[in-house]
Amino acid sequence: MVTDQEGYIHLIEYLTKHLSLFENITSSQNITTSTIIETIEEELSCQIINVCQQNQELNFNERNTIIREVDSVLYDLEEVLAAVLDNWVTEEQTLFIKEFCILIKSLFDEAITTSINTV
Repeated sequence: MVTDQEGYIHLIEYLTKHLSLFENITSSQNITTSTIIETIEEELSCQIINVCQQNQELNFNERNTIIREVDSVLYDLEEVLAAVLDNWVTEEQTLFIKEFCILIKSLFDEAITTSINTV
């Protein structure tokens, strides 16, 4: 649905180009009370809930497919960010994670629209 699309590969490349954002954190940066993985899980969950709410016509199987895809996305993010997942997230990282998760949502929106238009 999403993880096998070219757009997803570009998003992972976008993440890897911005890995420096997750390295060499100084004490002068504004640190929040959440870890990087907690922030990713929260933001990704919010965006996927939005996808499902905006697409009430999705049946049970389609929603399950979305959940499986989100699990794959989360697994990929955990792989790429493995060394820093338990670090406290900075405000700048939080903004990047929010943006990234919105882009993931856009991929799902596009996939749903495409599947509706081809039926």
